[in-house]
Amino acid sequence: MVVLRTALAVVAGFVAGSLLVFAVESIGHRVFPPPAGLDPSDPASIRAAMAQLPVGALLAVLVAWIAGSFVGGWVAALISRRVVPALIVGLITLAASAANLIMIPHPLWFAISGLLVILPAAWLGGKVATRGQPHGAAHAA
Repeated sequence: MVVLRTALAVVAGFVAGSLLVFAVESIGHRVFPPPAGLDPSDPASIRAAMAQLPVGALLAVLVAWIAGSFVGGWVAALISRRVVPALIVGLITLAASAANLIMIPHPLWFAISGLLVILPAAWLGGKVATRGQPHGAAHAA
């Protein structure tokens, strides 16, 4: 039962975190709209657009990644009653973010800070969700 709960927790946490990232990034796109003429299918157009983005637009994405990681970890730990699934969600989110950074060029400061905050945010979400639970509570279910 613990394995099934853990798998469900990881999937639910990743989905919840991803939906929040999408929502926060969508708000960021409204505040900082992409440049006119951007062709998302053209890598050169994407590179040019990334070079024009204001710092605020990148900070909105960073906030989205932190919030999504936190909430994903929180949901995973809430379901599983353990922090380990929150960290698994964090690792999956980290891999997805690294892939995004490889596909779309970002400033170095953003890439470093973005990758550094994901796991701690997921861990913190997991700790918040499991706060006050007796040690080994997951095994009692």
